[in-house]
Amino acid sequence: MSLASFHEPSPGSFHFQSAAAAQAMKMKPWCLLPWRRLALATLLCVCTLPAPARSQSAPAPAPAPASVEGFNCSANSTYPCQAYALYRAGFAGVPLDLSAVGDLFGVSRFMIAHANNLSTTAAPAAGQPLLVPLQCGCPSRSPNAYAPTQYQIDSGDTYWIVSVTKLQNLTQYQAVERVNPTLTPTKLEVGDMVTFPIFCQCPAAAGNDNATALVTYVMQQGDTYASIADAFAVNAQSLVSLNGPEQGTKLFSEILVPLRRQVPQWLPPIVARNSVPVTPAPPPSATPNPSVATDNQNGVVTGLAVGLGVVGGLWLLQMLLLACLWRRLKAKAGRGREAVVSGESGEAGRFAKSGSAGGVGGERFLVSDISEWLDKYRVFKVEELERGTGGFDDAHLIQGSVYKASIDGEVFAVKKMKWDACEELKILQKVNHSNLVKLEGFCINPATGDCYLVYEYVENGSLDVCLLDRGGRARRLDWRTRLHIALDLAHGLQYIHEHTWPRVVHKDIKSSNVLLDARLRAKIANFGLARSGHNAVTTHIVGTQGYIAPEYLADGLVTTKMDVFAYGVVLLELVSGREAAAAADNGELLLADAEERVFRGREEKLEARAAAWMDPVLAEQSCPPGSVAAVVSVARACLQRDPAKRPSMVDVAYTLSRAEEYFADYSGESVSVNGSGELAAR
Repeated sequence: MSLASFHEPSPGSFHFQSAAAAQAMKMKPWCLLPWRRLALATLLCVCTLPAPARSQSAPAPAPAPASVEGFNCSANSTYPCQAYALYRAGFAGVPLDLSAVGDLFGVSRFMIAHANNLSTTAAPAAGQPLLVPLQCGCPSRSPNAYAPTQYQIDSGDTYWIVSVTKLQNLTQYQAVERVNPTLTPTKLEVGDMVTFPIFCQCPAAAGNDNATALVTYVMQQGDTYASIADAFAVNAQSLVSLNGPEQGTKLFSEILVPLRRQVPQWLPPIVARNSVPVTPAPPPSATPNPSVATDNQNGVVTGLAVGLGVVGGLWLLQMLLLACLWRRLKAKAGRGREAVVSGESGEAGRFAKSGSAGGVGGERFLVSDISEWLDKYRVFKVEELERGTGGFDDAHLIQGSVYKASIDGEVFAVKKMKWDACEELKILQKVNHSNLVKLEGFCINPATGDCYLVYEYVENGSLDVCLLDRGGRARRLDWRTRLHIALDLAHGLQYIHEHTWPRVVHKDIKSSNVLLDARLRAKIANFGLARSGHNAVTTHIVGTQGYIAPEYLADGLVTTKMDVFAYGVVLLELVSGREAAAAADNGELLLADAEERVFRGREEKLEARAAAWMDPVLAEQSCPPGSVAAVVSVARACLQRDPAKRPSMVDVAYTLSRAEEYFADYSGESVSVNGSGELAAR
């Protein structure tokens, strides 16, 4: 399909009559009486008078459609927020599948289905409008609001092609260039991960549009403010307030449309008409007589009473059936029979406490309510996992309680758990990012109390193992690769900190929870301790020695800044090639050694100290000393004792992207340190 044909409205696209034109056709002759014309002219004169000047100290930008870099961040809006984009299914080779749409925008299939009041198994029709939920943010150093989505470059892709085809002009290539400063647009390679900023905006706190959320909408052929207002059940003036005059828009401009009520309790007409099939009613009589109208009213009342009676009876019957089903399931559980999880029954996916076999530890908690995930994830059978792992044989053990499994020709990583996985599933179902390990499915064995989470298999294992493998894998991790790993980890943390709501705190960032794929790109794993929410306090302190933030250890304070602290320790591991708390060093913390040998001293000699302290494997290779020093500086900032002084992951990602620029000016000479502690090229 050509790019030109992509922009043409499909046969299923919507067309609405202009509300203004329809009203004009209904105008009565008395509207044109002289005294009314005089009043109208007076009103127009008053409306054209200049408005009082705004305070010069706080100028407000004039509303306008998005620029090539998006909608400007606003001091009157609160970020991040829930926003939406209107996307039409079935174009540019994207399959007619909710999971494919979700993957494109970095959200889950469940979130797409929920926002559009659809079943997760529903297949959208070609051209069907869908509301795509976005976490709209305004990261520091960014003048524009956007929701980031990760896209893997395929053959023939360019920033412009992906923006106008697959993403349907919801972003512009100029904005893509701005948020990917380390990539060269003309030198993209297949497999490169690119962040595409989806244009969005948050409602103004004191705005006059009374919007619960804003939808990013792309102007189509034949669109007018009136037709768009009808499609979203708003008035055209609200579009003027948000985007400026209609004359300022053009074909494929991105504009904002307000939603007056919460989704999905209410859906705009453009989406609602595609969510529930409606049988068209027969056309009404052109001139109904009063007697027929009265009879109709009586019929409506009678029909309503009958209908309510039928509904009440059906409800009572359903309750009886559910009670019988519950008693039968309880009886089966008491006899120790294996429960069967079915993707077709919400009740079959509902589990409570189980007095498990095995007898150790009394009651074990299973997933308390998995009904909402049955359609989203593949539900594996226990037999499948046992065959794929050789009965969970040690030969298949990857690390801890994670096993390698081969099922139907695919390779997975199976995490065997003895506790309730509900919280972990709740978090995993709302995140979708290339730098987070993807959950493929799960399995529950009520007979033993075990829960299994099935993840994508990441080929090169954990970062800590690679760094400590002095014989081979550590040498593959040259400095550029380690810098990319640091950036990947920063992007993953930035996503869960800035673009999920409530914000997600991982709580267990460490090198063993960073996995490397076949291209040595990093993915964050193990969300077992992760929690949604910010600035919480807990008395249950868990973590790994060497990575725990001081405020969490002392006061139980859970914030995103504890992840930033742990990230700083991982940076030290990347630079030094050592463990955070090595038994070989009598348990000495890597942070304490870095504070003593690297962080202290004059700033101008930081490069020399970093070169003397870094991994000997790196010292044998060529790496820019300025780049190493820049990463050490970021680590030092992340490891501030006061969490308020630590940077956000947005700032970290930006700074590290600048560290790669040292390669452009680097001559290729490695470094050594002379007796005086100064750098010397060799």
